Amino acid sequence: MKRKITQISAGLLLTAFLAGCSTATGGGSMPGMDHGASTPATSSASMSTGTGTAQAGQHNAADTMFAQMMIVHHQQAVEMSNTMLAKKGTSQRIRDLAAAIKLAQGPEIEKMKSMLASWGEAETMAAEMPMPGMMSAAELKKLAATNGTAADRLFLTQMIAHHQGALESAKAEQQNGQNAEAVQLAQGIMKNQQPEIDQMNKLLGEL
Repeated sequence: MKRKITQISAGLLLTAFLAGCSTATGGGSMPGMDHGASTPATSSASMSTGTGTAQAGQHNAADTMFAQMMIVHHQQAVEMSNTMLAKKGTSQRIRDLAAAIKLAQGPEIEKMKSMLASWGEAETMAAEMPMPGMMSAAELKKLAATNGTAADRLFLTQMIAHHQGALESAKAEQQNGQNAEAVQLAQGIMKNQQPEIDQMNKLLGEL
């Protein structure tokens, strides 16, 4: 229950903050953060978002924050997957899932780094923000120390919460983002990770 309340609070804070960013700034860095000059529009291609139209060559503070936070979020998912893949005596189906998560999120990390570089933005945030679904150091340590079926169960429980946090961030980006590429990435996260959550819930019920 405590984790659920914390996730909801972090998600609401993120959505509110991104909404403020999208209305307070039309592009470039977040207020109080100098990550470099924003990139001007270079294409007329656009797509619909919750707050209007996402332009291919433009970005706003919500786009920047989404990419910066999701890089960290994805990196932790890869770390958790590597931890699971290094274990023995665990379910092959869950190991296969961990491998698939790692395979999918690794390239997305590089894509987001490339996006930030093209915008003239830093890869890391100037100040820490709570990220929905992130595991604490203690939780990661517990996963590393757990083996067998208990490790299968813990990995699934943690990764479900982790994916749910990613969905919250992706939804906020679709509502507040301006860059078409970033919004499209958020849509892809929504499309890919919800089925994985369903799969993990099914696996969890079979343990």
